[in-house]
Amino acid sequence: MNDPAQKQDPAMEDPFETAPEQAPYDNAALAVQALQLHIEDLDKQIAQLKADRLLALAEAENASKRADRRISENAKFATSNICKTLLQVADNLGRALLAAPTDQRVSNEALKNLSVGVELTEKELLKILEDQGVRRVPALNQPFDANLHNAVQEVENTTVPSGTVVQVMIEGYTMHERLLRPAMVLVSRGGLKCEAAKPENPAAPSGVNTAA
Repeated sequence: MNDPAQKQDPAMEDPFETAPEQAPYDNAALAVQALQLHIEDLDKQIAQLKADRLLALAEAENASKRADRRISENAKFATSNICKTLLQVADNLGRALLAAPTDQRVSNEALKNLSVGVELTEKELLKILEDQGVRRVPALNQPFDANLHNAVQEVENTTVPSGTVVQVMIEGYTMHERLLRPAMVLVSRGGLKCEAAKPENPAAPSGVNTAA
């Protein structure tokens, strides 16, 4: 009879008896795998948060730049209304000088002195406007440009291309490259077409009063 205490031959042992001893190792592997997946998920979240942060910083910077541009634009054109009003004063000074022709100034000392004073006042006023970014719009002998000129009438003139400004009634001005007041002009017709500044309707440029 075999001794129960006698150690069995290893070859005779049941291989399934060792399976419970391997379970902790399998659980540990699963735990490590789950942890790695969790770490990868956290890395993705961190990357997304970093991207969101960079996007928010970029949007904040753009908003700040837009605000700065608005402030700059508002400051640049803060005096536009008063400058536009002062242009009317400059117009009146110019009309006053036209009322005193040069030949009359020669024979009239008082008129001459008055004209000199008006000229100096006009120059000083235009210099003040120029310091604010106000510039006169080129008009006379220029092709009609609806963005800068307002044609009040068309006149027959075959000596220049059709659509040429032949007379300036009121000077136009820009302020920092933005139109402050259009030039009121007379535009020629009857000559060759002026291709350089052909309006949408060549026969009647925008703002034209064709009445004689």
